[in-house]
Amino acid sequence: MSKKIANILGIRGIPAAHGGFETFAGRLAPYLRDRGWEVNVYCQIEPDQDGILRSNFEDDWNGIRRIHIGSSSKGSVGSIKFDWYCIRDAVKRPGVNLVLGYNTALFGLLLRIAGRSMVINMDGVEWKRAKWSMPIKLWFYLNEFFGANIANVPIADHPEIALHLRRHGCTRSVVIPYGADAIHSASREPLDALGLHPDKYFISIARAEPENSILEIVEAFSASKRQTKLVVLGKLDSSNPYHQAVRRAASQSVIFPGAIYDSSTVASLRFHALAYIHGHQVGGTNPSLVEALGAGNLIIAHDNKFNRWVAGPEQLYFSQAEECAAHITAVETAALEIGLARKGARLRHATAFTWEQILAKYEQVLEAQL
Repeated sequence: MSKKIANILGIRGIPAAHGGFETFAGRLAPYLRDRGWEVNVYCQIEPDQDGILRSNFEDDWNGIRRIHIGSSSKGSVGSIKFDWYCIRDAVKRPGVNLVLGYNTALFGLLLRIAGRSMVINMDGVEWKRAKWSMPIKLWFYLNEFFGANIANVPIADHPEIALHLRRHGCTRSVVIPYGADAIHSASREPLDALGLHPDKYFISIARAEPENSILEIVEAFSASKRQTKLVVLGKLDSSNPYHQAVRRAASQSVIFPGAIYDSSTVASLRFHALAYIHGHQVGGTNPSLVEALGAGNLIIAHDNKFNRWVAGPEQLYFSQAEECAAHITAVETAALEIGLARKGARLRHATAFTWEQILAKYEQVLEAQL
C-alpha cells in the first residue's frame, strides 16, 4: 500500500468532549496527519431531544476526515449500534484500523474475516468493576477475550494489563501507556472563581464510583479540621446513593464544582494544587494520574500495582481512609519533603509519558500493519 491510511474507531469523536480516548485520538490523528497519513475518525451523531437523527455525513476537520454515523437509540444501546455501523463502514475502506477500547470487540471479527488489519487498545479490566450487573460483566469479559485474541496487535496501556491478557492466551500484546503534556505554568483565574489559593488545596479528579475511592478520600480529608480545602471534580447525581454518601461525608472544607471539561481550567486547578489524590483501584494507566505527573503534583494514590508503576516510588500510597488521612496531614503540615515528590513526578513523566514518546510508538505499530 503506497498511501498510509488509518481509521480510528471506538470513540464518540473529535475534538474531545467526553474522555481519555477522545483526548488521545485528538492528539494521535493530527500527529499522523503531519507525518503524511490520511486519517479517518468515526464520530457519533446523537439524536436530538425529539429523537430525530441527522443523516450520516463526512467532513474535513483540520485535515482529518471525520465520518459521522448515527443511531436512533440512545445510551449504551446507541453506542453499541454505533460501533457496529462503524465496523461495517470501515470494512469498505483501505488502511489499518485502530479500535480504542474492547467493549464491542466481537464486531471486529467482521474486519478480520475481510482480511483487514486491526489494532485494539485493550483499556482496563472493565468487567471487574463492581457497578456492573452480571450480564454486563459477562459481555465485557467476552469482548475482552475476543479482542485480545482476534486483534493483529492488542495494545496494553500498562505492564499489568499485558500480564492480564496472557491469561486469555494473548502473548503478543504491545505495552504503550497514555500520554500527557508537561505543565510548567497556569493561570490563577480558575482558582479565584472557586475561592482557592495556590498550595492551599488538594484535588481529586475522577468519576464518583466506589472503585475510585471518592468516599474514602472525602472521609479522610473530613476526619480532621483542615487548614486547606479539598476540591473534588466530577459529576454528583442527587439520586445516586453513593453520591449522596459522598456529600454527607464531606466537611465544609470540601468543594464540589461538578464535572469540568475545559482543559485549561482543569490544568490550572491541577497545577496549583498542594497535592493530587488518586483513588483508582482498578484499570491500567489512568489518564488523570499521568496528567498529575505532567503537572509536577505530589500524589497520594491508592496502593495497587497499577498506580505504583505509573506514579513511581517517590509518591505516597494508601489502602484505607485512615492512611489517606495521615498522608493528607503530613503534606498539609509539611512533615515530609514535598519537593522530592514533585521532582519525582516530573522525572517519571519525562521518562515514560510524554506525548512524543507515546504517539511515535503508536505510529510504529500502525505502520507495521500496512
